[in-house]
Amino acid sequence: MKFSKYHALGNDYIVIDPKYLDNKLSEESIKMICDRHFGVGSDGVLYGPEKSDSCDFSLRIFNPDSSEAEKSGNGLRIFSRYLWDQSLVSDNKFTIETKGGVVNSTVSENGLSVTVGMGKVRFTHDSIGDPKPTPKVINIKDRELTYYLANVGNPHCVILLDDVNDSLAKEYGSIIENAPRFTNRTNVQFVKVIDRSSIQIEIWERGAGYTLASGSSSTAAASVVHALGLCDSNIDVHMPGGIINIQLNKQFFGTMTGAVRKICEGTISREVLESL
Repeated sequence: MKFSKYHALGNDYIVIDPKYLDNKLSEESIKMICDRHFGVGSDGVLYGPEKSDSCDFSLRIFNPDSSEAEKSGNGLRIFSRYLWDQSLVSDNKFTIETKGGVVNSTVSENGLSVTVGMGKVRFTHDSIGDPKPTPKVINIKDRELTYYLANVGNPHCVILLDDVNDSLAKEYGSIIENAPRFTNRTNVQFVKVIDRSSIQIEIWERGAGYTLASGSSSTAAASVVHALGLCDSNIDVHMPGGIINIQLNKQFFGTMTGAVRKICEGTISREVLESL
């Protein structure tokens, strides 16, 4: 099984091109590929490009637990870079179909930077959204936390605090992700506003766990703080893995720009696949 591995600010994905496979990926093979001891190791698998009736390309995104994600900002940037490396796209804008909606993507800086139109952010997890973020409360362990819902094609729970750190995300993230009120689970962002154009976030990603960076999380968090009047429309999102820039228009359509780096490419041996 041929693969290519990239990272977007420390959020790493394996790209599996269906043209190199006889059969579609199984749940067991996805878990093995993502395992950092028994496989290649990654925060997820990008399965594509596949054909699309409405877009230039179609992409499926799988978490390390083999669940399928609707959308991933970092995954989309990495997939865009893979298409560029394969000479399937140039520096012109192209479209990608995901389960979380259609996105526009542009590769620049000789492949080192990718801009993705993440779509309109809705302040809900349902099909019909609130026009603005509405505060809700959840009690976890010894804390009462106020959160805001956001949907970027996938669900997010945004929690504003005076200080954030990785320990906070690791302690509370999994409990919030799997809280019964979130029927499809949720991504979780712990957010600190730095100034009018900057925020800091720590991320617990649905199906993946603690994550160094996330494009959809950055878009969700930036949209909430902008809607609450805490930040302007052009926001740098600081994460342990680096910085993503989010620009929002008046309709809360988010445009994300961030770095991508290619790590390696190779072949997963047959003996590992046959052991599944």
